[in-house]
Amino acid sequence: MVRLALIGVPSNSSGRTDGVARAPSALRAANLLSALAQSCDVEDFGDVPLPEPDPTRDPITELIDPGGFAATVDASRAAVSRARSANRFPLVLGGDCPVLLGCLAGSGSRGVLFVDGHEDAYPPHLSQTGKAADSELALALGLAPGPKGASIPMLGHRDVAILGARDGHLLREQEVGSLRGTVAFVDDSELRVDPEMIAARALAPLPRPWWLHLDLDVLSTEALPSVDYPQAGGIGWLDLLSLTREALAKRPIGWDITIYDPDLDRAETDARRIVRFLGETAALLQ
Repeated sequence: MVRLALIGVPSNSSGRTDGVARAPSALRAANLLSALAQSCDVEDFGDVPLPEPDPTRDPITELIDPGGFAATVDASRAAVSRARSANRFPLVLGGDCPVLLGCLAGSGSRGVLFVDGHEDAYPPHLSQTGKAADSELALALGLAPGPKGASIPMLGHRDVAILGARDGHLLREQEVGSLRGTVAFVDDSELRVDPEMIAARALAPLPRPWWLHLDLDVLSTEALPSVDYPQAGGIGWLDLLSLTREALAKRPIGWDITIYDPDLDRAETDARRIVRFLGETAALLQ
């Protein structure tokens, strides 16, 4: 039975405490621990401590709340490192996508399978929102400088495989460069053809150890309505299940799940669906 550490990172890079910041507590309330305990020896490490957020966009870094961003990265890094030291597989519940940076740093990962509906590689000065969630991959790839004090791991372009991104049209409209052609990249329409095979191909050349990043907005808006930035296209739950099964069979060093917004899920329908998905896939960590 796999030894799993559940870690909550209640972050929202808009500098607020609502929305996606509530995801860890909402998923626990939907009986996530019980679902995981069906197949795992799970220990809840609780939520990492974060400072009071500030919704102000910084004129130097051009990120909202760069101090809070740095604190989120460092707190996530410490929690993942603690889980690894305890010989537990870290399962990290965001919040939003910048938690990935702390996960990579804390686990010592050298590669990342980046399953996401967006590329998240905006240079901060080109982001219309100023959220670090627009830019974490740009920061990790060194395409933009990170805020002072943030322990940002550095990846090479060969260390990243993106599956499911479908915001290319938006990047073109905003005159932002795409990572397509510079990293391994499969968009949502290509991914739907054979998610299992494509995941296997994407993982084969990644350096080890590697981390699994899952932004739930890789799903279609019909499959998961409770996301902040709905888009046309996307994959279905069965596609995601096939992809995740293949990824977990290839033994990542850890896994983060982000971007579920409980404020958009008043009936808790999506929370229950996410919990069921995590319970089903956690059984594959054997």
